[in-house]
Amino acid sequence: MKQIASFVVRFQLEGVEEDSGKKQWRIKITYVQEERETLFEKIEDALEYMKDMVDQV
Repeated sequence: MKQIASFVVRFQLEGVEEDSGKKQWRIKITYVQEERETLFEKIEDALEYMKDMVDQV
């Protein structure tokens, strides 16, 4: 049996720090199979979430 986990990943620029010029992103992950959306501020957290979801499949 083939199992699939699909994600849509969107990055939205939330702002830029004036002093450092560092960009602040909001990352929305949609887990397609459950139509579940989750927001993250760090890419590392988003990747960990996707890894956890794949491990549950």
